[in-house]
Amino acid sequence: MTGIEAIHKALHKAIHAQVPVAPLAVFRALFGLIMLVSIIRFAAMGWIEELYLQPTFFFPYEGFEWVRPPGAAGMYALFVLMGVSALLLMLGWHYRLAAVSFFLSFTYVELIDKSYYLNHYYFISLVALLLIFLPAHTAFSLDAWRRPALRRQRVPAWCINAIKLQLGMVYVFAGIAKLNPHWLVEAMPLKLWLPAHSHLPLIGAVLEWEITAYAFSWAGALYDLFVVFFLLHVRSRPWAYGAVLLFHFTTALLFQIGMFPYIMCLATLIFFSPVFHQRIIDATGRLLSLPASLLKKPQAGHATGLRLPAWAGRVQHYGLAAFFVLFFALQLLLPFRYLLYEGPLFWTEQGYRFSWRVMLMEKAGFANFQVYDSRTGRSEQVANYTYLTPVQEKMMSTQPDMMLQFAQYLKQVYEQKGFSQPQIRVESYVSLNGRRSRPYVRPNVNLLDIRPGQERMNWLMPYDDVTTKLTAHE
Repeated sequence: MTGIEAIHKALHKAIHAQVPVAPLAVFRALFGLIMLVSIIRFAAMGWIEELYLQPTFFFPYEGFEWVRPPGAAGMYALFVLMGVSALLLMLGWHYRLAAVSFFLSFTYVELIDKSYYLNHYYFISLVALLLIFLPAHTAFSLDAWRRPALRRQRVPAWCINAIKLQLGMVYVFAGIAKLNPHWLVEAMPLKLWLPAHSHLPLIGAVLEWEITAYAFSWAGALYDLFVVFFLLHVRSRPWAYGAVLLFHFTTALLFQIGMFPYIMCLATLIFFSPVFHQRIIDATGRLLSLPASLLKKPQAGHATGLRLPAWAGRVQHYGLAAFFVLFFALQLLLPFRYLLYEGPLFWTEQGYRFSWRVMLMEKAGFANFQVYDSRTGRSEQVANYTYLTPVQEKMMSTQPDMMLQFAQYLKQVYEQKGFSQPQIRVESYVSLNGRRSRPYVRPNVNLLDIRPGQERMNWLMPYDDVTTKLTAHE
């Protein structure tokens, strides 16, 4: 057998082989559970009002300017819908409708303001979209209990491997992103962050050592690059999952990154065998005293529900295949789009979002906006806090695209104040990974003359450092 034939056989098996449905059913239930907990936590912390009701201005994503908070009642209704959808996903009740409504409601909220962008929010939207097309309700669900004809014992392997591939992309791209001089050569930003936790008992003193920052940096890169491959093999899987638990519980202890560590710990269970997941189902049944009919293993074979005509089945098959090819192809390309732009990535941030660059830099600064009346020459300095929350101002002060959006908003505000053809300039200083603060935006630039989304960031000051030249690979 040639190498090409072996690859073709392996791909055919990974896509078409019939495998037990239990891992997919457990993943659906755990995903719904952790999403429900996350939504309840979000509401209990008062973040719905703080992030989406109190601000007077939002930073939308390009192309999604129409996504706005639907008022107080609408915003709370949106989170109720999101929570109910997560509950229905967990129970596997009206699964398809729940998957669609969860994806739409969660993603809508995510798109309201890029100030709150997090990689794990992006991950949740992607997984929710995948679940819409996966038969994760054909076992261990109320749908399968109510409709026995829906039950399956086996599903095509691609249904489970799609989730594994999604997780693999998160880890591997996060590892590739760490292969930069800041992370590996300078141990930045961990060299700044770890000593801040020196108060912790037992390990506090160790976190102050410089060698600890280097050890964490290199270990983090190796973990992200290789953990998925160890999870794929039976013999190394328990040790790899132990590394998953150690890595994510350590990050949860040291950094404020919300529910992400717990989401990843539960999600990576899908790499375990179907026997392992069937034991989870059986143990859950005993713990909750669930009816035997709900836990009863489905009959072998495919579901015997609605049968489509042959032509409709082919259209569905090829349409589904095209969707998944496009879905994963885009994710393979997006992390590399920074190559289309000039300048250091960490400085310009062009192509930074949606590329699994997790906690790679410490960037802080300030931005003082000055508005000029072109007719009278009078000027006024903007009090950012009048229009922005502290989080919005912090994120805007170091992200060029958000500065331009805020400038456009200020243009409208000051035109209403009577300014004629206002011009907006900004005095901005930014510090990157512990280096001295330096000018960020050219002082003579009128931000209203800059076209949002333009490829060249020549209106930013160049980042020149005599000790370390930042490469475009950052």
